[in-house]
Amino acid sequence: MKFSEQWLREWVNPNLASEALGHLLTMAGLEVESQASAAPAFSGVVVAEVKSVRKHENADRLRVCEVDIGSGELQQIVCGAPNVSEGAKVPCATLGAVLPGDFKIKATKMRGVASNGMLCSGQELGIPDGVDGLLLLPADAPVGVNLRDYLALDDTVIELKITPNRADCLSIRGIAREVAALTTSPLQAPTIIPVPVTITSQRTVKLAAGAACGRYLGRVIEQVNAQAPTPAWMKQRLERAGVRSISAVVDVTNFVLLELGQPLHAFDHNKLQGDIEVRFPQAGERMTLLNGKEIAIDADMLLITDQTGPVALAGVMGGANSEVDDNTTAVFLESAFFAPEAIAGRARRLGFSSDASFRYERGVDFTLQAEAMERTTALIIDICGGVAGPVVEQVTELPARKPVAVRVDRVNRVLGMSLTATEMAAIFARLGLPFEQQADSFIITPPAARFDLVIEEDFIEEIARVYGYDAIPADNIRGRLAMLPLPEQQTPRAELRRVLVQRDYQEVVTYAFVDEQWENDFAANTTPIRLINPIASQMSVMRSTLLGGLLDTLSHNLKRKQNRVRVFEMARVFLKTATGEVEQPEKLAGLAYGTRFAVQWSYQAEKVDFFDVKADIEVLFSPRQLTFRRAAHPALHPGRCAEVLLDGKVVGILGELHPQWVQKYDLVAAPIYFELDLQPLLARHTIQAQAVSRFPAVRRDLALVVADTLEVDALATTLRAAASHLVTEIALFDVYRGKGVEEGKKSLAFKVLMQDTARTLTDAEVDSVMQDLIAAAANSHAAQLRL
Repeated sequence: MKFSEQWLREWVNPNLASEALGHLLTMAGLEVESQASAAPAFSGVVVAEVKSVRKHENADRLRVCEVDIGSGELQQIVCGAPNVSEGAKVPCATLGAVLPGDFKIKATKMRGVASNGMLCSGQELGIPDGVDGLLLLPADAPVGVNLRDYLALDDTVIELKITPNRADCLSIRGIAREVAALTTSPLQAPTIIPVPVTITSQRTVKLAAGAACGRYLGRVIEQVNAQAPTPAWMKQRLERAGVRSISAVVDVTNFVLLELGQPLHAFDHNKLQGDIEVRFPQAGERMTLLNGKEIAIDADMLLITDQTGPVALAGVMGGANSEVDDNTTAVFLESAFFAPEAIAGRARRLGFSSDASFRYERGVDFTLQAEAMERTTALIIDICGGVAGPVVEQVTELPARKPVAVRVDRVNRVLGMSLTATEMAAIFARLGLPFEQQADSFIITPPAARFDLVIEEDFIEEIARVYGYDAIPADNIRGRLAMLPLPEQQTPRAELRRVLVQRDYQEVVTYAFVDEQWENDFAANTTPIRLINPIASQMSVMRSTLLGGLLDTLSHNLKRKQNRVRVFEMARVFLKTATGEVEQPEKLAGLAYGTRFAVQWSYQAEKVDFFDVKADIEVLFSPRQLTFRRAAHPALHPGRCAEVLLDGKVVGILGELHPQWVQKYDLVAAPIYFELDLQPLLARHTIQAQAVSRFPAVRRDLALVVADTLEVDALATTLRAAASHLVTEIALFDVYRGKGVEEGKKSLAFKVLMQDTARTLTDAEVDSVMQDLIAAAANSHAAQLRL
């Protein structure tokens, strides 16, 4: 919200300097984003009248002017502006004047002709007006008056960063109410007198949208001169509020919007046909807006229509087919209340915003429409002439403001203060909040303008704001914290992070909003969960895998010459179920790229591979045993990808990035990626204490010849299932193909450890165990003992 400080001080004028006023607003929750002078410093510039203009005898583009500066004596000034003319009122920098940039005006000669001053353009004074040449002033501008006083340039333009909950402060009246409440200064609102009704012209209004349009007022104003100029004072206030002047009628509606906070719209009355109806669209309706954009109207967009169809997108923008132009002689003025939920997001969906939609979607005072209608009507008639018809009003369902109980002791407990009920009542009165005081509480009905006041805590915040955050005493908070128990069956997340950090990974945090192309490439997800209001086009869907963010991190590091990257992330993914619901499981994902170890003298520079990352995963689950099974995944290499299984259940995926994506995303080599379900990682079995055997372990090596296509895990699982209680470990230590092994087969050598806690094992017991293992391998996989 941008506005002129002088305009605000016409409503409320506290005894505060400009800087102090800005600080007061900021500390009350209305942050001052900028506070700047309306014009740069200059002096010695007055309103002047050009009495005569003649051609310079030595220069084609210069003119010699006789100028009245109010001193009683005409001054000769040489001017090169193309728009200088006899009778024009313009700014004149007199001898000794200092212009912006410390430019001093002295008597001089221009091509041999004396010049005693300078006629100024708006740009030269730091107040550009878009005119090529002198700043032309109104014909009634008083000659000799200081230009800063005449144009009210000793003003400050303040811009507030209004939070979405404070829609009541999107107007001069709303800010003035705040300042009056904060400073106890009197509020001097302009008196609004109803305009006399002198004609009978009117339009019937129908409301067919329920609570979406709770109130609608319309009025016909005839005999309007749409070409009348907008007064300089109104133009100035609009410009300092950042609003461009368009035409007198439109400028008036914008002025009242800024002054009172009520959006209004003026239709060309003669372009409308039949009754006005507020309704939702019919199938296939389209319209062209005032900004020239033709739109297809969605089913939830509220319309203002006549008998021919849409003439405005309610609460957003008018239609081009009913626009007020220079030929307009009668206007139909609209002042309405549209529910925030009926307007919110519609303009953004169409790719633009408007001052009206900005206010409606945050909430407009639903009692303000009649007052704004009278104020706008009066200004239009004063500036453009005309006669007013009766106001037609229709009301359906307006928001209900429920009373809220605010307890005195609750206020003091939350704020850490000792305010009395009398002090609280004074604050509520200053804020204009109607209340009923009881023994130990207040029953307050929120005003129509304050959509942010709903629960008790909202009113506690109001007390804190007005009383002053600085006045709340600082105190040392004392309390006792009890450490929560951590179940022994649960692994802390911090421990998982520690394990990965010890294995040279670094944790990253990436966005849950990702590029839709990532979902298609890395998860083959053609129907991702879309965001209604994405913060950027490349962040339009929710991720179903963590791979995209980790690859983006890898790419970022590679571009900065970091050629060895190991990163992990612990976060949620978002999955759409068959029933349309959204699941949010937690995942732990990691990515390894580059060499196995950092470059050093004692190791060769070998690239990290599948089995390095497989070992990292096994450490995460240790001491539980994992198995791995060949798998297919849209993001991973078809021959270098495996599912991770725990107790026969799939808990993750591991593999090398698919060559297609390596090429598409400009990677030199393929990283190794894993993604695991977090819940199985967090669960762990209770540690069972066991006696340490005092007897030696017995080792036997078992070499089995099997088909070359047999997976090692399948054979190892069979051996472990057949092992007796004496077997403590079975592990593969060698794979051999070549001389002595039939073609199409391979030799797998396993280490078998056996031990008992009560005695030394005999050769017979060891041989029996080994025979059982050999028999199980032969029966299940046709394995033969390698001799």
